[in-house]
Amino acid sequence: MRTVIFRTVAPYLTSLMVLFSIFVLLRGHNEPGGGFIGGLIAASAFAIYGIACGVAPVRRAIYFHPMAISAFGLFMSSIAGMISLPLSVPFMTGNWMQLSFFGVDIDLSSVLIFDIGVYFVVVGAITSIALALEERDRD
Repeated sequence: MRTVIFRTVAPYLTSLMVLFSIFVLLRGHNEPGGGFIGGLIAASAFAIYGIACGVAPVRRAIYFHPMAISAFGLFMSSIAGMISLPLSVPFMTGNWMQLSFFGVDIDLSSVLIFDIGVYFVVVGAITSIALALEERDRD
């Protein structure tokens, strides 16, 4: 399915889907969504880009190896759980802190760090699988 229209539209569609996946990731605390669904949307975007343009452009676009992205996400999720240990609360308890950034107060939580980690795990794992399947089909 390498039509001219699909190859032309795929980079724009991929950009929109990744942007939407970040929106779903950040929206997931208060409404449906979160790291898992956002990661699936982003991985689907990379799969569409891979089908349209091939595996090499996708690997150049994501820069890091997909399994390295997944490992970094697992590390982030683990760190989010470890934040609660020095505070003498149970493992994986949500903790919040408030930062002042140029006069604007920003609320950060360990739950957000966990969700971002899950996002990276899903993007890395599913993209790695999709790229491996696409490479196998091209041989």
